[in-house]
Amino acid sequence: MRNLRWRVVDIVVAAVLGVASGVIFWAWGLAWTPLSNALAFSPGLAGLLAGGWLFAGVLGGIVIRKPGAALYTEIVAAVVSMLVGTQWGFSTLIWGIVEGLGAEIIFAIFLYRSWRLGVILLSGAAAGATTGLLDTNFTSYAALDLGFKLIYFFSAVVSGIVLAGLLSWLAMKGLAKTGALSRFASGREAAVVDESAA
Repeated sequence: MRNLRWRVVDIVVAAVLGVASGVIFWAWGLAWTPLSNALAFSPGLAGLLAGGWLFAGVLGGIVIRKPGAALYTEIVAAVVSMLVGTQWGFSTLIWGIVEGLGAEIIFAIFLYRSWRLGVILLSGAAAGATTGLLDTNFTSYAALDLGFKLIYFFSAVVSGIVLAGLLSWLAMKGLAKTGALSRFASGREAAVVDESAA
């Protein structure tokens, strides 16, 4: 029977992942303006950048594999990013909570039992959908036309799939190969795959 209770090591590793992700979030925020300007040739394509703030939840979820891990890691990352200083201030935390819930709900739907790539990509897509909805309804984008909003929303979903989903899966595989995740099911699973491939 699987133990879904959090251990001290789960809390510590999720916090470390969250803090590291928060620093990346902050750096991504600095890059936002020049990158979004580069994508301005097609209104709404800036949504492709959203995944840079979504990966913490997906990565925390697939490493820890316990209820609340995606939400917890995304919140820690958002708080760190906010405290270091972002142009969005306190709203960074609100977005982090909602985006973390977006990733978390997919893992919950699969009862924290399936960690296949398809589920991980779906979790990234759900996180992207939440940020797409938030950005097009509760920021200055809310005043723009429906065409812009649709392009932005679907761009954010694609970004969630690629940057939050696929890159988190690759990062987890890389961490597992170093042995850093040996105390987690994600690390042991990767070791078994490596041994069978040898």
